[in-house]
Amino acid sequence: MSEVCDWCGNDPDYRRYHDEEWGVPCRDDRKLFEFLILESAQAGLNWLTILRKREGYRRLFANFDPEHVARFDDEDIARLMADPAIIRNRMKIEAAINNARCVLDVQQECGSLADYLWAFVDHKPVQNRWSTLDEVPASTPLSDHISKAMKKRGFRFFGSTICYAYLQAMGLVNDHLVRCPAHERCTKLADL
Repeated sequence: MSEVCDWCGNDPDYRRYHDEEWGVPCRDDRKLFEFLILESAQAGLNWLTILRKREGYRRLFANFDPEHVARFDDEDIARLMADPAIIRNRMKIEAAINNARCVLDVQQECGSLADYLWAFVDHKPVQNRWSTLDEVPASTPLSDHISKAMKKRGFRFFGSTICYAYLQAMGLVNDHLVRCPAHERCTKLADL
C-alpha cells in the first residue's frame, strides 16, 4: 500500500475511506447530507465506529434522503433508538431530523446545499500543505464561521470541530498530508 495520511493506519475500512472518499471535493447534496448526519453522530466517538455503522445509517435514514428524514416523527425516533445499527443517542437522532429540515430550507433558499457550502470557500477547496498530522488543526476560523452561520440557520450538533471534520471529509478543505498521493489527486480534482 502507498504511504497515506497517518490517521488511517492500517485498518482496511479506514484505508479504503481515505483512498476513495476523504478529501474528494463533493458537490452532491445527498452525500453532503449523509456526512452531515455521520459527522454529527461521530461527536465524542471514533470515526471508525461510524464508518462501520454507515450501512445501518443508510438503511435507517432513508438512504440519506433529506425530504424523507425531515418527515420523521416520534414513532421514527423510537424505531431509531431501538436499532443497534446506529449510534442510539436521542439528541443526535433528533439533530439529524432537525438538520434534514434545515437542509431543505437551505436548498429552497440557495438552490442546493452544495451551493450554500461551497460559497464559503469561493467554490474552490482550501489547499493546505501539511507535512505532519500534528500540523492539522481541529478547527479553524473558517470552520468557526461556517458553524456559526449554520447554527444561526438552526442546524444542531455542528460545532466548529465537527464542521472542520466535515469540510475535510467533503473536500472543501484538502488536508491530506503533502507526502500522501491523495493530496495531489484531490488538488487536481479541485480544478475540474
